[in-house]
Amino acid sequence: MILQPVKYLSLVMDFLDFHHHQPHKSGVYNLNINEEIPGGNFSIGLHPKDITENWTSDFEKIKEISFANNCVAIGECGLDGLIDVNENLQNEVFQNHISWAEDIRKPINIHCVRRFSQILHYKKAKVPLVIHGFNKKEKIGKELLEAGFYLSFGRAGLDNLSLQQLIKDFPLHKMFLETDDADFDIAELYQKVSEIKLISLENLKNQMWENLENVVNYG
Repeated sequence: MILQPVKYLSLVMDFLDFHHHQPHKSGVYNLNINEEIPGGNFSIGLHPKDITENWTSDFEKIKEISFANNCVAIGECGLDGLIDVNENLQNEVFQNHISWAEDIRKPINIHCVRRFSQILHYKKAKVPLVIHGFNKKEKIGKELLEAGFYLSFGRAGLDNLSLQQLIKDFPLHKMFLETDDADFDIAELYQKVSEIKLISLENLKNQMWENLENVVNYG
């Protein structure tokens, strides 16, 4: 099967919001499997909390939807240590997402809560791996970077000093910015990160779109 490169949708003046839950915002919308395919960029996956005994049928829907040209990533999917879903089952479902993403050559948008040591076991995946909403210790962030992961930073980057230090030292070409489900203006986060990294807002904005192009059309 030969797949054409994804042509992501962007507007010149927009801030890229790598992961959000509002369908009319610019960036990458986290689509629910029961929603209609939107006109803009989206990702599709099975969140660990949504895993049920019928997950295989849900995953078939995900696979069908993911063929859309404006589907730029598989996920959010991953591992969560705070939910009442069997850990082995979570790993099985996550591995299925990775295998499918490798088949259709799309990056993975990863949800991870208290399972970073296990997530590192997947570093050999043949697609780009992005940890969304990263707000953990600098040591964990550096371990993920060394393993080849991208990190997407959210609202915590506005006032978490430890996270800001990680952002300051983190390579621009390996990061994204997002709102997730938080109610704030992504422009605030861009302004803060531009100050932290001592670069212009315009250069930061352009780099985030370039990063998206790189992970979508990798290799």
